[in-house]
Order: sequence, then C-alpha cells, then structure tokens
Amino acid sequence: WTAVIFMIIAGINFGLHYIAWSKRRLLHYFYDSEVKAYFFILLTVFALTFLTLGIYLEDPGTSLIQESAFQVVSIATTTGFLTANYSSWPLFIPILLLLTAFIGACAGSTGGGIKVVRTLVLAKQSAGEITKLIHPNAVISIKLGKKAVSPRVAESVWGFFSIYVIVFIIIFMVLLAQGNDFITSFSAVGATLNNLGPGLGEVSNNYQSLSDYSKLSLCMAMLLGRLEIFTLLVLFTPAFWRK
Repeated sequence: WTAVIFMIIAGINFGLHYIAWSKRRLLHYFYDSEVKAYFFILLTVFALTFLTLGIYLEDPGTSLIQESAFQVVSIATTTGFLTANYSSWPLFIPILLLLTAFIGACAGSTGGGIKVVRTLVLAKQSAGEITKLIHPNAVISIKLGKKAVSPRVAESVWGFFSIYVIVFIIIFMVLLAQGNDFITSFSAVGATLNNLGPGLGEVSNNYQSLSDYSKLSLCMAMLLGRLEIFTLLVLFTPAFWRK
C-alpha cells in the first residue's frame, strides 16, 4: 500500500507538487483538471478490475483489493512492478490495463504513455467536432478547467498522437514480420513505447524469447517513448542539421 501511494504521487505533475508544497495548499490538486481525470481513470479501472476478478475467479482470496489496486496503479503509472501474474487473469483485465498504460500518467511526471492531459485535449476536441456537426455555426473552445486551450496546442497534441500511432504500427508490423504472435507483438510494443515493461503472451515474464531484430526494434520503441517521440525523430530530419 505504501508503494501504491508513492506511485500515485509520482504519476502527478511535479510542477503541481512544487506549487502545493511552496504554498502549503493541497487544494491545488483538486483544482487541476488533469489530476481529477487521472484519479477518475485510476478509480474506474480499479473498480472494473476488482469486479471482474471477483466474478470470474473461483477463489479470489482475501487480498483481492490489494492485488487489484497494486497492479492497476503500477501499470497505469507505467511503473511496471507486479505482485501477481496479471497475464493469467481473464483477458479483459490485461487488455484493459495495457490500454490504460497507453494513457499513462500526468504530464511533467515520472510516468510514460501519451499522458492524461493530451488524452483530455483529444477527447474534448473530438466532442467539440461532434457538436459542430450538429450546430455548424457554433463557436466551440477547448477548456481545461477555466483556461482555454489554444488551437495551436490542440494541433500539436493531434500531431503527437498521429506520430505516436504511426510509430506504433510500424514497430508492431516489424514484430509480426519476425513471427511473433499478435498478443505478444501488440503488448511488447505497447509496453516498451509507453515505458511500462511487462507485456502479455511471450513477454509476460521477460523478452528473452524474442529475436535480435525484435529486440532492436523494441529498443528503438523504448527510446522514442522515453524521449516523447518528437525529441528523437527531430534528430533524423535534415532541417535539424542545417544552419
């Protein structure tokens, strides 16, 4: 439980920690829309995991709440610690947890993934586009809390997401070409690109069984994920090396 608490803390924006610490006010956490969405995701995924395990496991055991909470928080914050073989749980749970790792933790935290704030912007802009279809003349602005998000920021988020999906598909296809099965390839790319660690299938315990080419591809995925993709890709653009 101590590890769960500190994983949750490490998944929050450290700039927010500094503000709360310097001003001695914990209310700053509750004013931040990203933190509220972060806790909502954690609680929702925990509830779904706990209920699914309680329904489908013949002998859930007394530590079901603890096991569910630890695995959910660890994977959602891309910490990567495991206290149970979650790949042996009903398939709904491993896939749910892996998809949660794609969202990751808050921006400015130690976690990987797309980040909660980007996911919020994507969701709000998508909802806005649906509203525009119903009301073509409506002027809709994206807001995080009380602050409006500029169109330039929204464009950069969509650009990041597009590059993220393209990189994921390319590395995923490379792993499939090496003879790895779908679950192994999908989870391995997701786990490395999001800096999670444990995957599913052949990589639920370790990555030893993968070929050298697959491991090199996943090394690239880990670098891209840790450096937020753009930072590494910009090194390969000719414009970066021109004066």
